[in-house]
Amino acid sequence: MLNLDINRREFLKVAGAASAALALPVSGYGTTSSKMIGIQVGAISFVDEGTEKVLDVLQERGCVNTLFLAVFTYGRGIAGRQIPAQPLPDHGKQEYDLNFHGGNFATPHPEYYRNTVLKDTRAPDHGNLDILAEVIPAAKKRGMKVICWLEDVFRPDLPHIEKVQERDLYWRKAETLCVNNPDYQNFFTGLVEDYAGSYDIDGIMWGSERQGALSDSLGATHDTPPIDPGNVTCFCEFCQKKAKDRGINVDRARQGFLELEKFVRSARSGKRPVDGYYVQFWRLLLRYPELAAWEILWTDSLRETYAAIYKTVKTAKPAVRVGWHIWHNNSFNPIYRAEQDLQELSKYSDFIKVVMYNNCGGERMALYADNIGSTLYGDLSKQGLIDLNYSLMGFKEAGYDQISHTGLSADYVDRETKRALEGVAGTRTLIWPGLDIDIPTEPNNSKSTPQSVKGAVLAAFRAGAPGALLSRKYSEMRLANLTGAGDAIRELKLES
Repeated sequence: MLNLDINRREFLKVAGAASAALALPVSGYGTTSSKMIGIQVGAISFVDEGTEKVLDVLQERGCVNTLFLAVFTYGRGIAGRQIPAQPLPDHGKQEYDLNFHGGNFATPHPEYYRNTVLKDTRAPDHGNLDILAEVIPAAKKRGMKVICWLEDVFRPDLPHIEKVQERDLYWRKAETLCVNNPDYQNFFTGLVEDYAGSYDIDGIMWGSERQGALSDSLGATHDTPPIDPGNVTCFCEFCQKKAKDRGINVDRARQGFLELEKFVRSARSGKRPVDGYYVQFWRLLLRYPELAAWEILWTDSLRETYAAIYKTVKTAKPAVRVGWHIWHNNSFNPIYRAEQDLQELSKYSDFIKVVMYNNCGGERMALYADNIGSTLYGDLSKQGLIDLNYSLMGFKEAGYDQISHTGLSADYVDRETKRALEGVAGTRTLIWPGLDIDIPTEPNNSKSTPQSVKGAVLAAFRAGAPGALLSRKYSEMRLANLTGAGDAIRELKLES
């Protein structure tokens, strides 16, 4: 088994090897006649509805040719039934799984996890069911591809999890795990090597919906409530050592974040600095450039994890394609978008799923404005902030008061698809827009319809996308809306 502890000095070597792997011939996607039509689906759907029935529905209604199976996560976003309190869809068991646990929905083979303390991760939800062993043969008979979909989401009650958890500004344990901890790195490289070596899969997609301490301190996300500025991460021993190796003064970085914490708490209480919120933030950043240095430390560490996963899979089985889920925050936070350098990511990416969830995107854009409007952009009205953000991000959508109720338009999908394709121009990396079908929103806010889904799918493909990924999970989608996606495929005559 590979033991890939990646440090910065090795990163260029890893990226170089990944770039060489990208030169390998790839088949099946990317041409006019072979668009990737994917859907994210969890084990519960096959348990509740039966494997053959689910595959029938996905092919007949959605023209799906690729399954993104949620094989590793402890989160409800991509696994399990509909989230409790949200309306149940018109298929599957008509009840909530209130005892959802999560974990590895395939069979962990112990030899791949020798170099990590995270060993006991088998999901107990469905007994001895191995979702890969169950679904792969049935999918292959139909000519469908299977991609393992795994997520950087854990539970705080796992054995030995405390040895891998991040540390916040005050050295308290966080629920999230540290990307610079060797046990974390070795777990994920072992996990993907296990999937690639043990199953006849076509690809692996990994997602980490996190960002650095600078953006988290400012509340630069659509999450609600935003993270407390004293709980930002990570300041553990591994991150401190890495920072020192890069020449970052750890004490000054921590002092800068303590000052930023004061700024955020004061701003959220409505106490405007003498020179305004934006100027005061820049005063802090200029005084403590270590704030920005700590942010790029996080970003580089995540990229090194990407590169290590990529190299591991390509070493185990070169034909297996590897790519990443890029969080929806990429549409809202300019700092986070700056960190998602698609040319850089293309060095170790066969494909990138860029989230373009248009229906729930309106609600999320408004939440982002609420969060960042109480700190960095406290000098602006909400509408002024939205107008600024549209200009920065290249959108033209409804106003602050409307977007939660209207969602974002198909034009947003068109613009984001073209931007992402330009971002990987000259590389072999494929862009697969992640499109929204029935991702939960508040009761009075925008809901997916067959027409809105069809419009988003049409926009993605007409913009030049070589594939599209229907998201977040089949178990929350209404069948008519899934059919809307299929109608777009049929109209474009993209069925293989």
